[in-house]
Amino acid sequence: MERIVVNPKILGGKPIIKGTRISVEFILELLASEVTETEILQDYPHLVKEDIQSCLKYAAHSCKNEIYLEIESVA
Repeated sequence: MERIVVNPKILGGKPIIKGTRISVEFILELLASEVTETEILQDYPHLVKEDIQSCLKYAAHSCKNEIYLEIESVA
């Protein structure tokens, strides 16, 4: 994941795409909002397809070995 970096001086240390101030979180939010990869690349021409794929890989990797607890709703 050489395209994803963390720098405490940029965006408070959030993971970002190397050479940008675009966070992995932002790209994931766009994808979750049904913005297509093509639309992202058109809106951010300095990004390449591999940047988006790296964001997805980073997210998948960060979910490994996590413990998930069911959240109960409070009435």
